[in-house]
Amino acid sequence: MNSKVEYLQFPCAFPLKVMGLNNAAFEQAVRGILQKHLQAESIEYASHLSSSGKYLSLTATFLATSREQLDALYCELHGHELVVMTL
Repeated sequence: MNSKVEYLQFPCAFPLKVMGLNNAAFEQAVRGILQKHLQAESIEYASHLSSSGKYLSLTATFLATSREQLDALYCELHGHELVVMTL
């Protein structure tokens, strides 16, 4: 018996937070990965610097269409050398 519970109902607005060093390469890499998996015009970005200015947190809010889409995003972001953490 499969008792898998889905907590999200798709499609849904989904905020994804990605953290890394504060540099242009990090932001460019994250935006490129997101645009690869999503429609670019549907992504809203917000950013926040750490108190020391060393780290940048990017929050991308978008319309998620499936669990598989989110899994693919997290997997690619997690594997990127410039990404420190995803939430």
